[in-house]
Amino acid sequence: MSHPLVLGLFGSREAAIAAGRAVQALGIAPRAISVVARTHEEEGRLAEDIGGTPGVEIEDSRAAARIGEFSGVVLAAAALGMPGIGPIVAAGPLAAELGDLLGHYAGGLAEILEQNGVDAAKAAHWQARIAQGGVLLGVHVLEDVAPKAAETLRLANADDVAVARWNGDLP
Repeated sequence: MSHPLVLGLFGSREAAIAAGRAVQALGIAPRAISVVARTHEEEGRLAEDIGGTPGVEIEDSRAAARIGEFSGVVLAAAALGMPGIGPIVAAGPLAAELGDLLGHYAGGLAEILEQNGVDAAKAAHWQARIAQGGVLLGVHVLEDVAPKAAETLRLANADDVAVARWNGDLP
């Protein structure tokens, strides 16, 4: 089932952390927040600081968490060597989509964002900003919560905000 994915691009980790906490104050669960950053290490620290966990799309079992962590490392290593991907790693529901995309062809975060309704130029710009140290938060929400989540990201100093359609279940 599709649902809104509210996306906010941030120029600093501090702003992204504040935004993550602000959307959680709306009642949005940490597992519904995807963190996209330049490296696996950055992404993990950010997810922890926001209150989420890397690999949240994987079940909350110890074995699954280890598999998820390992697949994140493999994804990061593969991404570094693939044209069009660059040094970008994601946690949360976006990570599963990136992993699937890597299995089929060399695309990238911009491709995933485009497939979910983000303008191509904006998607490419966001991918470049993340490669330079920006942070993208993706917040999976119900229809009625999307406007408030978007406004919350704007008030938390997002450089840019968009609402896309995510094809899948809410996390």
